[in-house]
Amino acid sequence: MASEIQAFEAFMAAMRRIRRECPWDRGQTMQSLTTYTVEEVYELVDAVTDGATEEVRKELGDMLMHVAFYSVIAEEGHLFTLEDVIRGVTEKIIYRHPHVFANTGAKTPEEVEAQWEAL
Repeated sequence: MASEIQAFEAFMAAMRRIRRECPWDRGQTMQSLTTYTVEEVYELVDAVTDGATEEVRKELGDMLMHVAFYSVIAEEGHLFTLEDVIRGVTEKIIYRHPHVFANTGAKTPEEVEAQWEAL
């Protein structure tokens, strides 16, 4: 876990640095990134469909970069932080999985789906 945290801290430091020091990255907005984000999603889907494990790893990295990029832009505008994004998705995961976190008893995929629909 410590190595994951160190890797993530280095990644975010690099993201913040390119936002400050790279003219192209500095000029991007949430709106200008959307086309690139859609392209990256399709590249990930293609890699998964092709069973290209190394490409999947790379494309997941690109997706992570986009999440961080949007978050850094949002931080600059005092809209939200990456921490807000992470906490929000963690809450969502816990809420959507009461069979895991609240022991509601769903044991089969069908029971989980029914529970999901009820949420």
